Amino acid sequence: MAINIVLLVLGVIIVLKGADWLTDGAVNIATRFGVSQMVIGLTIVAMGTSMPEFCVSMVSALKGTPDLAVGNVVGSNSLNTLLIVGCSALVAPIMVKRSSVKRDIPFAVVASLLMLLFCLDGAIGRVDAAVLFAGFCLFMFVTLKYAKTTEEHAETVATSGAAMATAAAASTSVSEASTSQTSAPEASTSQTSAPEASTSQTSAPEAPTSQPSASEASVASMLKAVVMLVVGLLCLIAGSNMFVDNASFVASSLGVSDAVIGLTIVAGGTSLPELATSMVSAKKGNSDIAIGNVIGSNVFNILMIIGITGLVKPMHIAGITTLDLIMMLASMLLMWFFCRTTYKVKRWEGAVLTIVYLAYLTWLVMNAV
Repeated sequence: MAINIVLLVLGVIIVLKGADWLTDGAVNIATRFGVSQMVIGLTIVAMGTSMPEFCVSMVSALKGTPDLAVGNVVGSNSLNTLLIVGCSALVAPIMVKRSSVKRDIPFAVVASLLMLLFCLDGAIGRVDAAVLFAGFCLFMFVTLKYAKTTEEHAETVATSGAAMATAAAASTSVSEASTSQTSAPEASTSQTSAPEASTSQTSAPEAPTSQPSASEASVASMLKAVVMLVVGLLCLIAGSNMFVDNASFVASSLGVSDAVIGLTIVAGGTSLPELATSMVSAKKGNSDIAIGNVIGSNVFNILMIIGITGLVKPMHIAGITTLDLIMMLASMLLMWFFCRTTYKVKRWEGAVLTIVYLAYLTWLVMNAV
């Protein structure tokens, strides 16, 4: 068991380092293409950090354990909204954009509501899964369309600004030209030394051409950002798998039931990427990625993961209670309420979210043992 504990700690370290690289790479890519950090968090970062949930849920469904597949998503979403946003806000208050409050968070709330409704009959069939996956496609379309509109607006502002700067420069050059004309006599007397100047110019050494061009430097910077993002994602997936495997082994050795393992350790382990990424982003002042990662991951978990998994293998649910599903929806509503008040998740609000999750976790453990 000692080796498993060491590997468990090593998995956490790999996840944290991967989150650091992922955040830096995502921010650099967003800056390079002029895409907002919120869009990057809602798409690339959210999809990458949701890969552990996708792998666990798909494999669980194919192996005939649909409760683990659905419980992983439900537990992960509750943990994302309550614990991850709560801990991130405790590290640094999270600023939330109006567009997220009016568009992105409501989308996550609707996804949670659909999940609750579809699970009431105890099964997720292919029709239910198709509706969820269609919602995922709609979410991606709206998000990417918003990103394109924002980029075009930024280009318009930049073009108008450049035009104004050019006009100002032209006006300045005209005034300088008129001033230089008044000093023409002095210029004529200085022309007598022109041959010497021209002679010295011919002997001037050529400027070195070994310096890298701006385009080459830009390509190298972009390549570095992509490598950091990919390596960060790989570390997140590998580290979370290492954590889940060894934590499950330790829990089983201590006599903890499978239900507790599925609802806590597996959900918590697959949410480690989101936790690490959001906390690191909040610490670095990248609030858009911190909150966008959580919102995007919750949408991906329900619409993409359950959608694809249900299309491949319809699932019959027995161990997931209505209270678990209501808790998932209520956590999104609570976060939405906090975000709507001042467009910021304050530290005390983060503490409330964290306490609510710890209370829910305590109830799960007490009733599952």
